[in-house]
Amino acid sequence: MSNHQGAGDRLIAAYKDSVTRTVTVGGDRIAFRDLGPRTGIPVVFFTHLSANLDNWDPRVVDGIAAQRRVITVDYRGVGGSTGAVRDSVEAMADDAVAFIRALGLDRVDILGFSLGGMIAQSLALRYPELVRKLVLAGTGPAGGDGIQNVTGIATRDLGRALLTFQDPKVFLFFTRTVNGKRSAREFLARLKERTAGRDRTITFRGYRAQLKAIHRWGLQKPDDLSVIRQPVLAVNGDNDRMVPTVNTEDLARRIPGSELIIYPDAGHGGIFQHHRSFVTQALEFLGR
Repeated sequence: MSNHQGAGDRLIAAYKDSVTRTVTVGGDRIAFRDLGPRTGIPVVFFTHLSANLDNWDPRVVDGIAAQRRVITVDYRGVGGSTGAVRDSVEAMADDAVAFIRALGLDRVDILGFSLGGMIAQSLALRYPELVRKLVLAGTGPAGGDGIQNVTGIATRDLGRALLTFQDPKVFLFFTRTVNGKRSAREFLARLKERTAGRDRTITFRGYRAQLKAIHRWGLQKPDDLSVIRQPVLAVNGDNDRMVPTVNTEDLARRIPGSELIIYPDAGHGGIFQHHRSFVTQALEFLGR
């Protein structure tokens, strides 16, 4: 591993100041950031379509990292990671496992948001020994309702954003209510708090590969989620346009003993809009 964590930067207080490191996995360099206490089971964060390390809400990362070691990671070929972007969720999950093992970890908790939640499911189904607990946010099961429509929705809102000089996440992640619009502005401002050492934007080719992976996931035959034995917390907003909220409810129904939180007047980015509640509830769930 390069840029190994030294004693001097173990107590970095904020995600915006955390160092981007790399570890070699299968010949490619995988970029990640690592903060919080060194004890206990780490929480690995898997991110959404087109996202890099800078797309995590610093309030969510810092909130969890106040009590838990948090590791955020760029998928292969995205941001600071080299290689080709995978075009299937299963291949991304295999990469995630190789990354976790390259860090010398044999058991982790996972927070998977959107595409990251699909990767988390695939990983838990095929490598159950690696996973202690799962937080699945703004995501849905293979073959889930409307997931194959993500490409169309994302493309439409990308066009809308370009025409109105706005960030697509304004439309994709938040409701169009007064509260939703204010939350979107606050969230986008938080994403800009990191000013030095920012991550690289995904290439269009990489974005297309990820869209293909999500489309395939939406068309797949459903997995038997009853075999997931790990504790699961399923979270979403009540008005998710990207991965319809019924998918989160479906996950909670099909995974034995799972817990469900649906935030009011919130969209796909419900965990960012309701970050205070989410951090409290996630820490309580992970700490049990």
